Amino acid sequence: MGEAGPGPGPRAPPEPEEAAAAAPGGARGGGRAGPRGGIRVLKRNVKRNGSRSCLNRSRFGSRERDWLREDVGRGCVYVYGGDSAVTASSDLRLVLCTVDTPVSEICDGEERENLFLQLHGDLVRRLEPTEKPLQIVYDYLAGLGFEDPARMQEEAANSDLSCMIRFYSEKPYQVEQLDRILLSGIYNVRKGKTQLHKWAERLVILCGTCLIVSSVKDSHTGKMHILPLIGGKVEEMKRRQYTLAFTSAGAQAQTYHVSFETLAECQRWHRQASTVVSLRLGMVDLSCYSLEEVPEHLFYSQDITYLNLRHNFMRPSGAGSLDSLCRFSQLKSLNLSHNKLGEFPVSLCEISTLTELNISCNGLHHLPSQTGKLLNLQTFLLDGNFLTSLPEELGSLQQLSCLGLSFNNFCKLPAVCEKLIVLDKLALAGNLLETLDLAALNRMSHIKSVDLRLNNLKRAAVDSLEGNTSVIYMDLRDNQLTDLDLSSLSSLEQLHCERNKLKELTLSGFSLRALYANSNCLTAVSVYPVPGQLTCLELSRNQLRCVPDWACEAKKLEVLDVSYNLLVELPSRILSSLSLRKLMVGHNHLQTLPPLLEHIPLEVLDLQHNLMTKLPETLFLKALNLRYLNASANSLESLPSACTGEESLSVLQLLYLTNNNLTDQCIPVLVGHLNLRILHLANNHLQTFPASKLSKLEHLEELNLSGNKLKTIPTTVANCKLLHTLIAHSNEISIFPEILHLPHIQFVDLSCNELTEILIPEALPGTLQELDLTGNTNLVLEHKTLDIFSHITALKIDAKPSLTADSALASTFWSHGVAEMAGQRNKLCVSSLALGSFAEGVEAVYGMFDGDKNEELPRLLQCTMADVLLEEVQQSDTMFMCNTFLVSHRKLGMAGQKLGSSAVLCYIRHDVADPASNFSLTVANVGTCQAVLCRSGKPLLLSKVFSLERCSEEAKRVKEQKAIITEDNKVNGVTCCTRMLGCTYLHPWILPKPHISSIPLTVQDELLLLGNKALWEYLSYTEAISAVRHLHDPLAAAKKLCTLAQSYGCQDNVGAMVVCLNISEDNCTCEMHGLTLPGPGGFSSTTTKLATPSSSSGIASEFNSELSASEVSSEVGSTASDEHNGAGLEGSLLPRQERRCSLHPVPPSGIFQRQPSCATFSSNQSDNGLDSDDEQPVEGVMTNGSKVEVEVDIHCCKGKGLEFEPPAAEYSSSAAVPEDDSDGLVLMIQRQNSVNSNTVQAGVKEKCELQKSSSTCCLYGKKLSNGSIVPLEESLNLIEVATEAPKKKTGYFAAPSQMEPEDQFVVPPDLEEEVKEQMKQHQENGTDQRQKEDPAVALPEEFDTAL
Repeated sequence: MGEAGPGPGPRAPPEPEEAAAAAPGGARGGGRAGPRGGIRVLKRNVKRNGSRSCLNRSRFGSRERDWLREDVGRGCVYVYGGDSAVTASSDLRLVLCTVDTPVSEICDGEERENLFLQLHGDLVRRLEPTEKPLQIVYDYLAGLGFEDPARMQEEAANSDLSCMIRFYSEKPYQVEQLDRILLSGIYNVRKGKTQLHKWAERLVILCGTCLIVSSVKDSHTGKMHILPLIGGKVEEMKRRQYTLAFTSAGAQAQTYHVSFETLAECQRWHRQASTVVSLRLGMVDLSCYSLEEVPEHLFYSQDITYLNLRHNFMRPSGAGSLDSLCRFSQLKSLNLSHNKLGEFPVSLCEISTLTELNISCNGLHHLPSQTGKLLNLQTFLLDGNFLTSLPEELGSLQQLSCLGLSFNNFCKLPAVCEKLIVLDKLALAGNLLETLDLAALNRMSHIKSVDLRLNNLKRAAVDSLEGNTSVIYMDLRDNQLTDLDLSSLSSLEQLHCERNKLKELTLSGFSLRALYANSNCLTAVSVYPVPGQLTCLELSRNQLRCVPDWACEAKKLEVLDVSYNLLVELPSRILSSLSLRKLMVGHNHLQTLPPLLEHIPLEVLDLQHNLMTKLPETLFLKALNLRYLNASANSLESLPSACTGEESLSVLQLLYLTNNNLTDQCIPVLVGHLNLRILHLANNHLQTFPASKLSKLEHLEELNLSGNKLKTIPTTVANCKLLHTLIAHSNEISIFPEILHLPHIQFVDLSCNELTEILIPEALPGTLQELDLTGNTNLVLEHKTLDIFSHITALKIDAKPSLTADSALASTFWSHGVAEMAGQRNKLCVSSLALGSFAEGVEAVYGMFDGDKNEELPRLLQCTMADVLLEEVQQSDTMFMCNTFLVSHRKLGMAGQKLGSSAVLCYIRHDVADPASNFSLTVANVGTCQAVLCRSGKPLLLSKVFSLERCSEEAKRVKEQKAIITEDNKVNGVTCCTRMLGCTYLHPWILPKPHISSIPLTVQDELLLLGNKALWEYLSYTEAISAVRHLHDPLAAAKKLCTLAQSYGCQDNVGAMVVCLNISEDNCTCEMHGLTLPGPGGFSSTTTKLATPSSSSGIASEFNSELSASEVSSEVGSTASDEHNGAGLEGSLLPRQERRCSLHPVPPSGIFQRQPSCATFSSNQSDNGLDSDDEQPVEGVMTNGSKVEVEVDIHCCKGKGLEFEPPAAEYSSSAAVPEDDSDGLVLMIQRQNSVNSNTVQAGVKEKCELQKSSSTCCLYGKKLSNGSIVPLEESLNLIEVATEAPKKKTGYFAAPSQMEPEDQFVVPPDLEEEVKEQMKQHQENGTDQRQKEDPAVALPEEFDTAL
C-alpha cells in the first residue's frame, strides 16, 4: 500500500524564515540544524523492547517540546538507519521539522542522498526530493481517523507509530531477500567433472535461473560463463569440504565446482540453488522486494519465460528499468501489478512474445494505442485502475481470451469487446454501470460469462426481442436492481443476483441449473418453461408466501433453500420429491409438514423457527437417508418413532431439538437413532434422562442438555466412549457426572447448576481441555482437586467476589455474565473485557473482541484497551472513545500488521457536561461485533456492522480506493470487514476508526447484550432479548445465547455478554433529610444522640482490605493519627458535604470528596503478634506478621424511616458509638479483587446480618494462580472490625491478613481451652452489657480512630 494522499492534516507551518528563527538553537546530544535552520536533528541510540521490534519512545528536551507547541504545523520524524531491519540496535535520529519541510532539506541536513518510506513493515519506497515527510505522517494519521491537529502532532512524536509508518536514511534489506535476488562472491572454482582443470579464484553469481562465472577474477564485465540451472542439480562434494557441484540439464550438461570458506555460506548457496533447479519453467519471482530496477545479472538468464515483479516500485526508464525488459527474448508472462506506475509503460508493447500481462492496481487512467501491437497476448489484466474506456486498437488482439476490467470506472460496456471474438469472459465487477445493456451483450455473441458484481445497476434494458444464446453465467450480486427480466437469455445456466432489491424475477428455464437470489424482496419468481436441469435453488431472506409451482415440478432439484420467508405451508410435492436431498425451510410460519407416503432420498432437513407442534409420523420411516435434522425453536411436544419393530434403519447423525416443549417422554424415541453423533435438547422441559436409554447411544460425540430441570446426568454416560463434548449448564444438577473416565472427553460445561462436590479419579484424561464450573454457588473444591485440574487448559471456577466500595455500589446498578464457546474449531479466537467497577467512580466498561482466525489480537486488546480508555478519558471528553480505538490500533505493534480483530466497547458513566444527570452509555465498534440495548423489552441497536455485505457506504469507499473485492466478498481475499483494529497492511481499505453512539440510560433499560459475528448471524436482536429477558442470572443468560446459536447451526467461535441493568430510583444511596453522619473531624456539636452502626440497617459501610491475590502488600503506612485534638473537636467542626449516590450526584457547585467519609488504617504486626504501639500481643491469637491496609468507606442506602435523633452530648473523636439494633450501618468486609471482573453480591442489594457477632465476618478465600477461588477453613473466618476494636486511646486498627493455605492462626494446644473460655466470657459480658443499656440513651463506645 502506498502512503496516504493529501488529507486534512494540519497545515499551519511558519514561513521558512520564521521556522529558522523559531527552531530551538544549540543542538543537544549530537543534533545539528539544517542549512536553512528549519529542521533540527537529534541523534538518539534507542534500545528496542524485547517483545517487538518497535522502539521505545525517545525523549527530547524541553526546548524542543516548547518549539513544537508553538505551532501544530511542526513535528518530529524518526529516521532509522538502513541496518535497523537486521540488527538489534539502530542509529535513530529524531528530526524536528514542519509540514512544509521537503525531503531534500532533511537529506541535506543529514548529509544523505535519499530518504525512504516504509509502510506497515512491508515495502520500502524511495521518496522524491519534493515530498514532505511530516505531511505524509499527518495525512496518514488523518486517514486513520485522528482529527485534532495537536493530537496528531503528539501521535507523530510517538515511536510506536514506526510499526505503521517509518522512515529510513538507507534502504533496508534482509539477508534472505538479498539471497533470493542475487548471490555473489569470489570463490575457488573448477570446471568439469574430472580433475583436469585446476582450481582458480573467480567471481561467482547466482541470479535468476543461472549460475554466472567470470572468466577472470573480479571481472563484472566481459566474458561470462553462463550455466542454466533449471532442471539441473546441485550436490555437495564429499571429497572437499564446503564445496558444491552445479550441473546443468540436458545431454550437453556442464558442471562447475565452487568451494566456499564457511559452512554457513555453503548452506546459503545450496538452499537458493536447490530452489532454482527444482523449477520446471523459466520462472523468476521477485515480488515484494521493493525493487526499483531489475538486477543487471538477471539479463544473463535468457531462458526466463515468467517474470513476477508484483509489489515493487519499478521505474519506467533507466538501467534495469521497465525499458530493459525487452532484453528477455523468451518472456511470455509478466506481472507488474501494484507498482504505482501511474502510466502504462509503452516500452512493454515492444515485447512481442508476451502472452500474459498483469498491470493491475497501478493507478492507470488510460491505455495507449500501442497496446494493439501485443498480438500474441491472451490474458490482459487491468483490474483496480481508473480506466473509463479502451482504445480501438485493442480490437486487433484476436488471441485475447481473458480481459480483466474489474474495479475501474467504466460506465458502460466497452464497445471494443465486440471485436475480441475469442474473449469468453467479461469481468467488469466494481465499476459504475447503472444499466444492464442486454442489447450490447447480444452483439457480443462470443461472451459466455459476465461478472457485473458491485456496480450501480438499477435496471436491465432490452432494445429488441432478439434472444441471447451465448451467455451461460451471470453474476449481478450487490447491485440496486428492483426487477429483473432475463428471459431472453435462453442459454443461461447459472445466475447470482443476491443482495439486490428485487421484487420480481423472470428467467428462462431451458438451460437453468442453479439460481441464487438470496437477500432480496422477492414476492414472485417466474421461470418458464419448467427448468428440467435445475439442481440448486436458493431463495432465502425474501418475502415469498409460497414455494413456486415450477420448483415443485423440477425433476432434478437437489437443494432448495427458502428459509427466512413467509411460508405458511409446504407443498407435498416438494417433500416427496425423488431428487431433493437438502431442504431448508427454517424461519417461516409453517405449522405442519405434509405426510410422507413414499420413501424419499432427503438427507438434510432444516425446520427451525417455525410453529410446528409435531413432525410427520412417518418422517424417520420414509426418509431413511436423513442424516441432519434441525427442528429447534418450534413448539414440539413429541417426536415420531424411528422404528416399527425391534430394528431401526435410521442413519440420523445430527439432531437439534433445542428450544421446544419436549418432556421426558421423548427420550425413548431417541433410542431408535443409534447412529446419533450430535444431540441437542437444550431449553426443553426434561427432568430426567433414563440411564438405560443413554447407554444405547454409543456413537454420541456431543450432547447438549442445558436449560432443562435435570437433577443428574445418568451414570451410563460412561458408555458413550466417543463423547468429547458435554454441555449441561443451567440445570439443577447436584452430583458431578461420571465423565472424567471417558477417553475422548474435551469440553465439559456444568455451569449454573447446584454442584457441591466433585469425585474425580486420580488421573484425568489427557484430552480434557476445558471444564466450566462457574455459577455453582455451593461448590467447594479442595486443593487436591485443584492440583489434579491444574493441567486443564481452561478451568473456569467462580472467584470469590471482593468488591471495593465503588464496585459494591456499582453492582447495584449493573451485573454481567460472559460466555465464550469454541464450537467446532480447535481454538477460541474471542475475548471479552468486563469491568463492573472502572476507574475511581461508579463506572463500567464492557467489550468483546473477535479475531476470526487469530487469537493473539483479541487477547492483546482484552489486556490493554481498558487502560487506553482510562488515559483517553482524562485527556478528552468528546473524542475519548475514537482515540481509544486509534491508540489501541497503534499499540498492537507488529502483531497488528498482518492480523486484525473486530471490537465493541461499551462505557457507562455520568454525563460530564451534566454531572447531576443519570448514567450515559457510550458504545464504539469496528468490524462485526455488536451491542444491543434492551429498552422496554425491545432491541435498540447501538453499533454498526462494518462489512461489505451489510454497509453499502463502506463498500463504496473501498471500491473508490481500488481494493480488489473477491467473489466471496472479502477485501483482497482477506476479510469481509472494512473497519478493524489491526490489518495495517490493508490500509487505507481497512480503517480503525469506530462507529460511536451515546445514549442516556433510563429506568426502562433492562439489558445490554454484546456479541460477535457468529452470535448475531444466528440470533435476531428480538429473539436474543426475549430469550434472556426473564433470566435473573446474567451468566446463565449469556450461556443460553451461545447455546441457542450453536443449536441453530453455528459451528464457529461464539461469544456473548449479558449486562443486567438496574437503573432506577430504588437504587438511590443519597442521605435522607435529617440523617447526618459524622464529618472528618468529629461529630456535630448540636447533636444529642448518635445512632450506632447496626447489622439491620440499610446503610452500608464497606471495609476493603487492599490485599493481593497471593500475598500481602509490602509497606503499609498509617493515615490515622494516634493523637486527637479534643479542643478542636469540641469547637468549630469542619462542615461535611451531603453524601450523594450515583443516581443523584452532587451538583457542580459542590464537588464530592471521598476524604470526609474515608479513612485508611494499617497494621504492621511482628512475628510475635505485637502491634507497633502494643506492648503485649493480641490475647489468645498468634499471627504470621502480615501487613494489612484497610480502607473504610461509608455509603448510604436510601431507606424508610431512617432518621437519627440529635445526640445528648458531645463526644470526642475517641468516643465510641454504642450499637443500635434498629438503625445504623451494615458492615461488610470484602477483599479487593485483582481480577478485571465484577460479581454481583446479594449482600449489597439486601440487608444482611452478621452471624454470631456483629464484629465477625467471613474472610474470603485465596485466589489461586489459575483464577479459581478456594474458601479458607472456618478457623480463619475471623476479622476484627471497628465496632469491636481494642478499647484504648492509642494504636492502630488491626485486622488479620489474607493468608496462604499453609498459614493459619495458631493457638498453642496448651492455651486452646483458655482462649475458648476467654472468648465465651467476652461474649457473655457483651450480652449482659447490652441488656443493661437503655435503648433511648446510648452509652459511648471507644474506637481507635475517628470515623
